[in-house]
Amino acid sequence: MKSAKRNLFMLCCTFLAALAAFTFSSCGKTGKTTTEIDTKLKVTVTFNALKEMAQAVGGEYVTVTTLVPDGMEVHDFEPKPQDMEALSKADVFVYNGFGLETWAPKAIESSRNEKLTAVDASENAEPITLPGDETDGRGGTDPHLWLSLKGAQIQTRNIANAFAKADPAHADAYAKNADAFISELEKLYSEYSGKMSITPSKIIVTGHAAFGYLCRDFGLEQNSVENVFSAGEPSPQQLAALVDFARAKKVKTIFAEKMVSPAVSQTLAAEIGAKVVAIYTMESAEDGKSYIERMRDNLEEIYKSLIE
Repeated sequence: MKSAKRNLFMLCCTFLAALAAFTFSSCGKTGKTTTEIDTKLKVTVTFNALKEMAQAVGGEYVTVTTLVPDGMEVHDFEPKPQDMEALSKADVFVYNGFGLETWAPKAIESSRNEKLTAVDASENAEPITLPGDETDGRGGTDPHLWLSLKGAQIQTRNIANAFAKADPAHADAYAKNADAFISELEKLYSEYSGKMSITPSKIIVTGHAAFGYLCRDFGLEQNSVENVFSAGEPSPQQLAALVDFARAKKVKTIFAEKMVSPAVSQTLAAEIGAKVVAIYTMESAEDGKSYIERMRDNLEEIYKSLIE
């Protein structure tokens, strides 16, 4: 009888040991245990550029989800019930600010998430004030700070501060990662600052007035077919005035956005004998390229247009 009990005991031990080995092996294949995955900071951002900044800062300590689907115009986005659910489970919510996500304050409140750390990524940046009346109720501020290398540095630091607040245990890692990403941004700025400073022209013409902050970085002047919020086609009078301006300034390139129809830009280009070149607005993941790679492509195309 004792022998039978001993055998049963040994059999149970063997089974438990095998189960433990299997569990350990399975964890090894995924690289993370369930507990480790659950301890990652859950971050929700509004669109792709902020996602890349958050991933650069958070590294292995965060998981990042995006509210605005790739291919959708950020200006037109309105959150749905599933977006509210994502916010209700998030630790950190990163939004651009400067009047872009007019729905953000209400969404934060509606999430009923007391642990949520919400960060306005444009905090402490100097806004570009738009002339004239408020547009579409969005306020008189250009929101496109993420298209500026200097602006992206501010946004990256704000994200790092928010992560440190939500997860103090990894604050040093977040600060170090932010420093590394900001260093990349500054290196790219330094490279093109020298180039832009000696170009014979300082004027660019774009389909959508999204590059005001980038122009401010490099002392350039932006003139656009459509306004900051892409609110439809220009009037015949506006288009005629832009044609006269582009001819007078001998503009040879009209920039269009890769995610937007270039029809109006093509009309303008045809009128003045210019070419249309597509550049990125970083609102969606495009062409398998990183934020830094797309920003470099933009700057190179703009630089080439200024020395034609």
